[in-house]
Amino acid sequence: MEIHPISLRKVEEHASNIYEAVIVAGKRARQINDETRLEFNTLLNEMPQGPEDDFEDKENPDQLRVSLEYEKGPKPHLQAQSELLEGKIKYTLRNPEAV
Repeated sequence: MEIHPISLRKVEEHASNIYEAVIVAGKRARQINDETRLEFNTLLNEMPQGPEDDFEDKENPDQLRVSLEYEKGPKPHLQAQSELLEGKIKYTLRNPEAV
């Protein structure tokens, strides 16, 4: 995986401070991860299963293909970071006086 540094000034344009930006991006990354996991599990459950055999674990090529596609997909934390920097994430603080 390549490393792409980001200017903290650019991050602070979309949040009042860097810590707030990290929290917002982290929560969005969890949402993306949950959505992706649900989609992935739905696809796997819809696939036909082979005959069950307690003695051997056989690989299902369709399941393997889908798993590899999801593994190669964009990572949730990078998606959340991009959304934050592009201004796509809108958020409000629950208790603004605490900041």
